[in-house]
Amino acid sequence: MAENSVSVIFSARKTIAISIRESGRVEVRAPYGTDEVKIRSILHEKRDWIERTLAKVRSREADAKQAGKLMEEEIGALARQACERIAERLGVYQPLVGVRIGRVTVRCQRTLWGSCSASGNLSFNCLLMLTPPEALDYVVVHELCHRKEMNHSKRFWREVERVMPDWRTWRAWLKKEGPAILARIG
Repeated sequence: MAENSVSVIFSARKTIAISIRESGRVEVRAPYGTDEVKIRSILHEKRDWIERTLAKVRSREADAKQAGKLMEEEIGALARQACERIAERLGVYQPLVGVRIGRVTVRCQRTLWGSCSASGNLSFNCLLMLTPPEALDYVVVHELCHRKEMNHSKRFWREVERVMPDWRTWRAWLKKEGPAILARIG
């Protein structure tokens, strides 16, 4: 276990706890004022458990990579990319739809590509970065159109079509190819 792979977090707790993050980082949570010697002693005492657990994490990571699963770092990178790209696409399509929006969030979701709340907050799946740009645009347009119609009525779909005439192609693409992309979440 390398020294730099251990992080210590002090808080108002009574005992010391050790956990292993999926990234392989060892996290020690300790009461305020715990000295470094005590922490090193506990790490040494729990060394066998730490090494076994790190081996399991590495094994799961290798299995996930072999299965095409995305690692925590990759999802983080996709989320950062998605924030920029989605903001850019909202800048293009929001004036065309002619609506106001609230907060925009990007998350890694297992089932949804996007959502729109009644208060106008939009949420998008960072895995959209693994789809063609037109599929991402379709989801952006779809969620923006929900600001006019909070349903999937004929009026809603007419609005989607007005802004993006080839929406059916990209909706079909997401239905066909999307499950394989969503399944890449570890």
